[in-house]
Amino acid sequence: MVPPSYPDRIGATDVTVVSPGRVNLIGEHTDYNDGFVLPLAIERGLEIAVRRRTGSTVRLLSDRGGPAIDIDVGRPLVAGTPCWTRYAAGVIAGFQRLGWTIPGFEALITADLPVGGGLSSSAALEVGIATVIEALCGRALDPVDKALLCQRAEHEFAGVPCGLMDQLAVTCGRRGHALLVDCRSRDVRPVPLGDEIRILVIDSGVKHALGDGGYATRRRECETAARLLGVKALRDVTPLQLAEAERRLPEPERRRARHVVTENERVLSFVAAAERADWPTAGRLMNASHASLRDAFEVSCRELDLICDAVGDVDGVYGRRMTGGGFGGCAVALVDATRADAVEAAATTACTAALGHPPTMFLTHAAAGAATDLVSRDIIPPGR
Repeated sequence: MVPPSYPDRIGATDVTVVSPGRVNLIGEHTDYNDGFVLPLAIERGLEIAVRRRTGSTVRLLSDRGGPAIDIDVGRPLVAGTPCWTRYAAGVIAGFQRLGWTIPGFEALITADLPVGGGLSSSAALEVGIATVIEALCGRALDPVDKALLCQRAEHEFAGVPCGLMDQLAVTCGRRGHALLVDCRSRDVRPVPLGDEIRILVIDSGVKHALGDGGYATRRRECETAARLLGVKALRDVTPLQLAEAERRLPEPERRRARHVVTENERVLSFVAAAERADWPTAGRLMNASHASLRDAFEVSCRELDLICDAVGDVDGVYGRRMTGGGFGGCAVALVDATRADAVEAAATTACTAALGHPPTMFLTHAAAGAATDLVSRDIIPPGR
């Protein structure tokens, strides 16, 4: 829903794009190791309302305040654009490299995703702006190519060496399904999530910033471990092979490799469990994933651990874990849909007792990816 002040800010719209956030059910820090991930698009995200304008200026406004930011698309863009608009500038630069002529436009961006919450607000913005450009130009990229363009934007303009999971999830999300992504081949396979399942997302309130260095450090440690093991990527190591060879690894590379190798196994086991609707098994795999992220990969935080401990004792919760790059952000729980409302109430009480304050949380289904057609969308427009 567009805020009442919207017409006074940029005028009548020519196109509106809705771009979802995402949660990752399982498969964390495996994407840049050529491994497997299982994300899903969610019912919260960004709405981008756009009006064409003459000239070569793109003007971006956010409902979260601050002045409008102007980007001159009539010249080649380079990294260095300030604040949150660097993600949009990186996407525009990608289309410039493809030779697309980008018209001037004004865009108002409204959101109901927590910034720094680990729900891929950056990927939602990147893919949303890419979808705006496609609509204004009357052309479309292949979905994987679009995700790759947005990933490159984040690498070059935000300085975050992210994997491809977030951009693929936002681009290729499918209602009622998670996506099994092979990050080496880039194959995407929808995995049905039955109506008996809901997803509970709980914001720790700790804002993560992947550009601060922790994420890049973990990536370097994984690359070092792969090199010492003589493989292209940790994807190529089985648990048995690691057990036989991990003595060759120093710390912390040994623990990093152990997480990635076992996490890939957990993703595939989760998919098998989901396909037979064995949610207790799927939940136990999520619990094991969180323990590995906490102890071996060291990307959790006190608040996320408290949330996971508290929610894990709630009846109707099959499993729970941190989601996203870590160092803060959100936890995600797999919930029995028949008890979802009661679970949310009990989780609020338990988390409030653990944290000392009530965290923000919401229930969601798997949603579709970014698109311009709000009528057929299952994303809840921000503010509604």
